[in-house]
Amino acid sequence: MAATGSREAGGEDVKSFYVSTPIYYVNDAPHLGHAYTTVAGDVLTRWHRQRGEKVWYLTGTDEHGQKIMRTAEANNVTPQAWCDKLVEEAWKPLWEHLNIANDDFIRTTEKRHTDRVQEFVQDLYNKDEIYKGGYEGPYCVGCEEYKLPGDLIEDADGTKLCAVHKKPVEILKEENYFFKLSEYGPKLLEFYAANPGFIQPESARNEVVNFVKQGLQDLSISRSTFDWGVPVPWDEKHVIYVWVDALLNYATAVGYGANQEKFDATFPADVHLVGKDILRFHAVIWPAMLMAQGLPLPGRVAANGWLMVGGEKMSKSNLTGIKPQQLTAHFGVDAYRWYFLRAIAFGSDGSFSWEDFSARYTSELANDYGNLASRVAAMVGKYFGGALPEATAAGDAEQAVREGLAQAVATADRKIGEELDFQAGILAIFDFVKQVNGYITEQEPWKVAKDTSPEGQARLATILYTAAEALRGVAVLLNSVMPDTSQKLWESLGAKESLGALADQRVQDAGTWGLLPVGSTVTKGAVLFPRLEEKPTA
Repeated sequence: MAATGSREAGGEDVKSFYVSTPIYYVNDAPHLGHAYTTVAGDVLTRWHRQRGEKVWYLTGTDEHGQKIMRTAEANNVTPQAWCDKLVEEAWKPLWEHLNIANDDFIRTTEKRHTDRVQEFVQDLYNKDEIYKGGYEGPYCVGCEEYKLPGDLIEDADGTKLCAVHKKPVEILKEENYFFKLSEYGPKLLEFYAANPGFIQPESARNEVVNFVKQGLQDLSISRSTFDWGVPVPWDEKHVIYVWVDALLNYATAVGYGANQEKFDATFPADVHLVGKDILRFHAVIWPAMLMAQGLPLPGRVAANGWLMVGGEKMSKSNLTGIKPQQLTAHFGVDAYRWYFLRAIAFGSDGSFSWEDFSARYTSELANDYGNLASRVAAMVGKYFGGALPEATAAGDAEQAVREGLAQAVATADRKIGEELDFQAGILAIFDFVKQVNGYITEQEPWKVAKDTSPEGQARLATILYTAAEALRGVAVLLNSVMPDTSQKLWESLGAKESLGALADQRVQDAGTWGLLPVGSTVTKGAVLFPRLEEKPTA
């Protein structure tokens, strides 16, 4: 397992909290499925940054293999030109648009990667972990994977199809080099048993364990029927199998073979976020490769489910790919980042619908959260000239809010930061938002304001301070999920001037009561979540 230890920012020789997404295949532009995993990784790493930890967040693109070559040929360009165009015009701009704060973006066609891949494979060959042989079997170009009989389905005509892409497999026969994967079955099972949290969720772990128990076949790690890939260093008639090439990005991007100090301070990944369709590559092949090379294994491989549209996995090949920009143009980027992690339990399949997004946006974001922020700011402005008053008449109702914030912090920190249960963490925060709304409804500050006695004004001040201080905690807790909105709220509360930058507030300290200073200038800014127009028809 990856050593976690202390990761306080600025510490010497402290390992970074290292999170990776899959490197995405650039045969087409990104869709909601790709963005789902990337946003999850961004929320996770922002959360750990706000804990004060050193963090490294990696994403990138997988640019070799037969599928890329065929796509480029179909578009009458070279594979490299195709990759360059997609990366610069589609992938990188989308991550910037979605406010993804990745520390690196690796492309598998970069020299910093390809040179190290050749070195890694050469080392395995020198250690007699690789041998030459032949193979014939069904191959899915979409998955870039030889398929086992149990991985196939049949159409009405009896044609064998890939269960993921629903397309016919090709029967390939070629002479290849093989990695002795079969020898690592017992070692992998021993590792899984000693590290039960290595594969998540539990259903994914069970699937992998059962797969390995059935016995592993040696892995074909080269291809000789096409040339778009990293050449095998001792036999350049072959290129390295795209998945071996791709998996190594997690090492090459953080200095493997080139920057030992950075490598030691970052590798291995604490969390590999993957789609469930590529789980075996990350939970079987990748750790076996690392074992063969004597390198430490990742802390966790967390498989998210599929986003479904009309009962089908969202993908370009199934014609169900939806561009994230179609949603952000209507709902906004922060709402987009929030919705998928709020609506779908990470690790489970989830169906997307425009209607569900609209309903949750209106109910939870606009009515519960946005309206709360607007009402509190408006009342502080109306009754106290925008200066946050002092709470001098607190009672049981205020104590309940204090305890509610502390509980929300504890639950969200555990669920998001440790368990990767984004949905439960976000729900804990929004349950607290509902509690504060209920508090204001019950206390009726607009009625209390009519009592002009010192006691009445003290009570009014206490209610509004309590609500504003609660929102201070919410702004910190939601900063990882909705950074732009949280920043607007932070500034509206006057916290930027009185407490400093939102990014510097420690999430684990967000429940400490009374941090927002009396006298802070509270202003009613723009509506956090504007009313939605009708769904666009085009």
